[in-house]
Amino acid sequence: MPRNLDLTALRSFVTVADAGGVTRAAGLLHLTQSAVSMQLKRLEESLGRPLLDRSGRGVSLTADGEQLLGYARRMMRLNDEVYARLTDHAYEGEIVLGVPSDVVYPAIPTVLKQFHAEYPRMRVHLISSYTSRLKSMFARGECDITLTTEEEKDAGAETLAALPLVWVGAPNGQAWRSRPLRLAFERNCIFRKGVQKALNAANIQWEMGVDGDSTRTIEASLSADLAVHAVIDGTVQPFLEQIDHGGALPDLAVTRVNMYAASNSGGQAMQDLLSMIRRAFAEL
Repeated sequence: MPRNLDLTALRSFVTVADAGGVTRAAGLLHLTQSAVSMQLKRLEESLGRPLLDRSGRGVSLTADGEQLLGYARRMMRLNDEVYARLTDHAYEGEIVLGVPSDVVYPAIPTVLKQFHAEYPRMRVHLISSYTSRLKSMFARGECDITLTTEEEKDAGAETLAALPLVWVGAPNGQAWRSRPLRLAFERNCIFRKGVQKALNAANIQWEMGVDGDSTRTIEASLSADLAVHAVIDGTVQPFLEQIDHGGALPDLAVTRVNMYAASNSGGQAMQDLLSMIRRAFAEL
């Protein structure tokens, strides 16, 4: 059966070691000398080893005490870090994060998990929508951080990645071979016009096989091998695959993943979230 060390007694032990005596340590801990002595005695009894050499005028550590001291210091630091993080009201609140649906995966779930582990008392309100809508929300102050997918970037934007679009469809699908080529895009998808333009330039006939406002409808149609789609390289969802068309389809444009952050939203939590997002997209 596992046994637990008494953190209060460990703190007294560390303080006695640093102060060089029980009397001075008691003053630093705002305890009586007898209370500190009792804690040290209980600690020694629980470990079954003497930790202090009391034979001389002062107090010195035994060999076991010296070994314990290193562990005790680390335990105190971790204890203090956890207590400060979970009780500090500076790490409470909400950050609104806007992300286009086509770049939510694979980066954003990893970011959210990591941020929650670091700041469990803070909430990230994730909004997934179109780039144009997210930029409008950010301009109105409704988002603290907004990611976008654009060919260029506006003033104040930070480009996280510049990656080409790739053709995607059902695993082992054949929809990409059909002519006219059937496309599946939401009406407000920022990639839609560029894909159509690339097909026109390559003299490939196409038609909108799936045209709607629902991401789920697009995903279901692609999974059923009814049409093809385009996404940013590195963001292909697990139920789709990049089409190995061997040059039968045109190359598509490079797209930037940009990040806009509100200048008046400071704080360490906000800065750490921005850093997590940067690292996640750098891995793409």
